[in-house]
Amino acid sequence: MAGSSLVLSDDSQLSKLDQSLYRVESVLALVSGLAVFSLMVMAVFSVGGRNLINQPLPGYVDWIEQAMPLIAFMGISFAQRDGGHIRMDMLVGALKGRSLYIVEFITTAVILLVMVLLVWGTWAHFDRSFDFSAPMWSRDSSMDISLPLWPAKLLAPVAFGVLCLRLMLQLWAYGRAILFNESKPIAVPLVADAATQAAMEAEHVSGHDS
Repeated sequence: MAGSSLVLSDDSQLSKLDQSLYRVESVLALVSGLAVFSLMVMAVFSVGGRNLINQPLPGYVDWIEQAMPLIAFMGISFAQRDGGHIRMDMLVGALKGRSLYIVEFITTAVILLVMVLLVWGTWAHFDRSFDFSAPMWSRDSSMDISLPLWPAKLLAPVAFGVLCLRLMLQLWAYGRAILFNESKPIAVPLVADAATQAAMEAEHVSGHDS
């Protein structure tokens, strides 16, 4: 379940890499949030312009298309790190110790394989759009105000590439947990009990979430 996980850290190299990547993921998630806010502002200008001066914002739909990858993909690795994606906690929560981390390792490896294929596919999609010799370096553009599409297409392999780095770190963490039979591995989301989850949510709502 989203929002029911916590991630531990220590002074190990794995934890340092986790924290460094998390800073990058936080920036990407912030950019995604700013994209959502920007679309809200643009909607106000577009509707206001249509009602007040009979002139909506030019290329509003084109800008929405450009912003969609920002909204859809930029925060995906951030959510993976914090355990924010939908998952079967009722099933996984029934496992303990090595059996739990073996299952987590296998599922994470499968996700990594899928994401590597998606990076390959989305990069090929971007490559078909990008051309140094074309105007604005683009072989295609939006229908209304002719925005080049390659920047939006580039965002998908970038976001998926960051997610691949996160998944590789998590595989490392789960591998360590299996090898050393760790009860609380670092750099991976751990399912919190009801009391811990309630305390985390209360801290977040109070504005003191660290």
